[in-house]
Amino acid sequence: MTAQPATAQRDHGGNLDAAIARFGGARADWLDLSTGINPVPYPLPPLAPESWAALPDRAAQDALIAAASAFWSVPEGAAVLAVPGASAAIAHIPLLAPAASVHVPGPTYNEHAAAFRRCGWQVTEDPAGTTARVLVHPNNPTGTLHPAPDAAGLSVIDESFCDIAPGASHVALANRPGTLILKSFGKFWGLAGLRLGFVIGDPALVAQLQDMLGPWPVAGPALQIGRAALRDPDWAAGTRARLAEDRARLDRALAPHARSLGGTDLFRLYECDDAAALQTRLARHRIWSRIFPYSTRWLRLGLPAPQDFPRLEDALS
Repeated sequence: MTAQPATAQRDHGGNLDAAIARFGGARADWLDLSTGINPVPYPLPPLAPESWAALPDRAAQDALIAAASAFWSVPEGAAVLAVPGASAAIAHIPLLAPAASVHVPGPTYNEHAAAFRRCGWQVTEDPAGTTARVLVHPNNPTGTLHPAPDAAGLSVIDESFCDIAPGASHVALANRPGTLILKSFGKFWGLAGLRLGFVIGDPALVAQLQDMLGPWPVAGPALQIGRAALRDPDWAAGTRARLAEDRARLDRALAPHARSLGGTDLFRLYECDDAAALQTRLARHRIWSRIFPYSTRWLRLGLPAPQDFPRLEDALS
């Protein structure tokens, strides 16, 4: 089965151009809280000139994989593949098995269902009779943590937001046949523009993905930056502590206006009487948020950087 072209633009955060077109201003005027990206990114290390000028070599790729394996405690028998963003893996994973039916419990990140449909799969929220499943863990946008799934067919566990809660990870299942675990570098490390992600799991499936993506899927600078970040556990620990404090501050700021439904330490989901009205109120202060086509009451906010909290709090006062 070959992938078919997408027929429509799917709803996502980060659509700041739409906010500017509607409410005015320049990009520099806006505080974009419509995504779940860490607003205080990992500090970039000095880059060797050859990381820009030469094709990525095997040693650099191996060093990144070793750093990833250690950081996530990848079990023996599981393979690790660096990819140009988790979305690249999401688009290819449905091609790893004959198209049938896939269980994607929702609401959740919409690229998984779209990728499976594009490749001829039937997507359902009923697990009965399915041959594949996708769990976004923690879920986006609700923050729900899923229990470890039973072994059955193709199992995709998207842990793009799980680095804020490493104890909840299901990476220990990565050596199980048919299992693939996705990691995103753009969320916790705040470097979405780097386009770096990882697939951890069944070596046979990982090898197929590697063939699909070709010999140099990840750019040289991304290999070097990713390796440095994954070898910096002190930064990770300090960042988790700061994000937890900022998440609590965000909930306090929204409490008079909306009820918290959960989320993670990188984004929060709120319920209010009119989510579009609250989004508009914030947008008039050049603060962009996320609402959803399937709910008139849900609004999602990413965390501001510490220096931007007063701006959000003033807009809500």
